[in-house]
Amino acid sequence: MSASLPGNRELPESQYDLSTYWGRVRQTAAITDPRTLFVGKNGLEEAKRLLIKYKQGEIKDMTPELWQAKKIVDSTLHPDTGEPVFLPFRMSCFALSNLVVTAGMLTPGLKTTGTVLWQVTNQSLNVAINYSNANKSLPLSYSKIAQSYVLAVGASCSVAVGLNSLVPHLKRFSPSTRLVLSRLVPFAAVASAGALNVFLMRGEEMRTGIDVFPVLSEADKARLAKEGKAEGDVASLGKSRKAATLAVGETAASRVFNSSPIMVVPPLVLVRLQRTEWLRRNPRYTLPINLGLILGMSYLALPFALAAFPQRQKISADSLEEEFHGRGGDGGMVAFNRGI
Repeated sequence: MSASLPGNRELPESQYDLSTYWGRVRQTAAITDPRTLFVGKNGLEEAKRLLIKYKQGEIKDMTPELWQAKKIVDSTLHPDTGEPVFLPFRMSCFALSNLVVTAGMLTPGLKTTGTVLWQVTNQSLNVAINYSNANKSLPLSYSKIAQSYVLAVGASCSVAVGLNSLVPHLKRFSPSTRLVLSRLVPFAAVASAGALNVFLMRGEEMRTGIDVFPVLSEADKARLAKEGKAEGDVASLGKSRKAATLAVGETAASRVFNSSPIMVVPPLVLVRLQRTEWLRRNPRYTLPINLGLILGMSYLALPFALAAFPQRQKISADSLEEEFHGRGGDGGMVAFNRGI
């Protein structure tokens, strides 16, 4: 994100009020805008150059051009490392990446092997997205990443396949009820497996903790600026397991919030559409319509789900481990990157 760029003058966090849910929705809609995927390396470098000029005092005020540059940088760079997130795993590509997997999972006539393989692909994608957008204050070794991957994919696929196996046992319900339930069971599978995936892939954070930082007052920021320092130069207060548990729990909840409308609304709309005379006469359009409904709902739901919790979370230092008590910054608060 833009905070990782050089310069001792801080950029405004957002052009929206991030203390409100609607402000966070608008901010999240900006950084998940798929148009940022087409900017390219030169466009990213130009955006970084403009923001560095602002942070070094060469540009005095924020302009529409600077806000656009910040949007590009924030949607592309990881806030902890300052490095670009691999394109398919960015949140701006989330809906498109998942659509490819969804198309495979909806392939007609899939047998058990095909279902399992697509579930593995789906959960592998979840692992990649969760890892790429996680808090990076704790670097993981390749062996730890491999262990987390095997656990996350194995457990979440078992849950997904296990719940989907319930569908053939819905015979005691009426045909219409059975049809609706058969469309909703996959939602339960995807939602629960997705949440479990987050916990297992980011479990090391909860075991060892993540960095927390004091929240700076305006006076603190002014003092840092006089010393030629930026907020990014402030040292971590230490690693908190309680902060990590909160960060991972909120991220898992946001995944459930995101999958809920995507897995519920399109199937129910499709049930209604399949009763129309036109779709009965043209069943070949069922899959494209379903994918269109899923893609549209994905783009609509994502900002609302991710905005449920602030990405940079602020909590009282006294609510963390005893070693942080009384060490908070402005208002006794500390901040940490939740991940997304």
